[in-house]
Amino acid sequence: MKLSMIIIFCSLVLGINSQGWLSFLKEAGQGAKDMWRAYSDMREANYKNSDKYFHARGNYDAARRGPGGAWAAEVLRWP
Repeated sequence: MKLSMIIIFCSLVLGINSQGWLSFLKEAGQGAKDMWRAYSDMREANYKNSDKYFHARGNYDAARRGPGGAWAAEVLRWP
């Protein structure tokens, strides 16, 4: 339900056309992959108090993908 509301909101407010949706979804997938890579690197590094660096890196890499990546970074952010 939440995802469908986000899709409707994006299409109405942002005016994303059909090809825009494809690029948005691609960027979102790549952004989620960036977030997962940062999380995996954090777990592998296993350094005390290094989580803020990896969180920032994951958010930065995902947001650089474009609007879809920024959306993924916002949705998948760590508490």
